[in-house]
Parts: sequence; C-alpha cells; structure tokens
Amino acid sequence: MSKNLTPEELQNLQALNQEFTQVKLKLADSVYQQVLFTKDLDTIRGKFSSVEKELSEKYGANSVIDLATGEVKENKPAETAEVIE
Repeated sequence: MSKNLTPEELQNLQALNQEFTQVKLKLADSVYQQVLFTKDLDTIRGKFSSVEKELSEKYGANSVIDLATGEVKENKPAETAEVIE
C-alpha cells in the first residue's frame, strides 16, 4: 500500500529542492568565476614581471619606483648595526 504526501508537503519539498538546486548553481558559478579571476591574475602577474624587467634594465636593478609619483630612486642598502658584546 502506497501513501502520498499532502499537496502542501509536496509543494514545500519541491520548493526546497528548487532552492537547493539554485544555490548549488550559484556556488558553481562563483567557483568558475574564481578560476577566471585566477587566470586574470596570472596574466597580470606576467605583464607586471615583463614591465618590471624592462624598468629594471632601464633604471637599474636596485631602483625603487614610487607608484604615486613615478619618481625613481636608487634603493640604498640598509645600514648594518654594530654588534656590541
């Protein structure tokens, strides 16, 4: 002998299943977007590395660039502290 859900129970269960499926799709979309963003970051890193190499050759490997002003300065090595015994 089989039993059936009431129409309200069936409607509630179907609505929850639909909501669950929609959230799963949104999650899958967000993971896919994350993959695309990661690829974008890799592309930007490659471009940054290329520009960094060009500027390093032009202004010197020890140069420091102020990204706000474009000013290029030579990076001076930090002074070493004298060890006191």
